[in-house]
Amino acid sequence: MSLLGLALASAQLAACSIAMPSSPHGDDLRAAAEATGSIRKPAPEIARGLEAEDSRRAKAALATALDPQGSGDRVDWDNPQTGAKGVFTPVGQAYPSDGRICRSFLAEIVTSHNEERLQGTACRDKAAEWTLLDVKPWKKG
Repeated sequence: MSLLGLALASAQLAACSIAMPSSPHGDDLRAAAEATGSIRKPAPEIARGLEAEDSRRAKAALATALDPQGSGDRVDWDNPQTGAKGVFTPVGQAYPSDGRICRSFLAEIVTSHNEERLQGTACRDKAAEWTLLDVKPWKKG
């Protein structure tokens, strides 16, 4: 290969490579992008408009309804002080998921301002605490 051919080939190859200066913030940006994906959504609520005592009673009823050792029957709750009331009905059998026991449910909750029909799923951890995974409106089919 001639010296001229070698010089042309070198010039073409050099044009293909581009040196990018590294940013001192490059790692910070990458870490921020990764961290953004790890932000957890807040846990869903059983229903809108429940006062603290309503929520406590509803959660206790939900735990009873979803208990895999329970009867599988619906569990009613109410709070005479606020007039809020509801019912939780377990759907299907409990099943394991990521070291937890999960179960689906249907709910009807009435407050002085609202009436909701919901469907959702909750899981119980090793500390026997039920956590809602999802809750959405239920439309009877």
